[in-house]
Amino acid sequence: MTDALPGLRLAIVDAILLHRIDPAKNMHRFYRLDIAPDLFGRWCLVAEWGRIGRLRSTVCDDIAQAMEALVRQRRLKERRGYVAR
Repeated sequence: MTDALPGLRLAIVDAILLHRIDPAKNMHRFYRLDIAPDLFGRWCLVAEWGRIGRLRSTVCDDIAQAMEALVRQRRLKERRGYVAR
């Protein structure tokens, strides 16, 4: 089957990966943000963080709202010392 399934949408944003490393405090953390569609046509902001990875998904009505949430979350993490690598 070469045609895409009707209604199938792919994420248009590459995942954002942030790190916060401080050997003096034994701190080696990551924060990953991604936007992906769910099965009901809504968009989700998916966040994974920590040392081993906890996962949270926030449902948004459209992709613009999901992008705003992603930018807001990224700014918050960068203010707390996370940097993109």
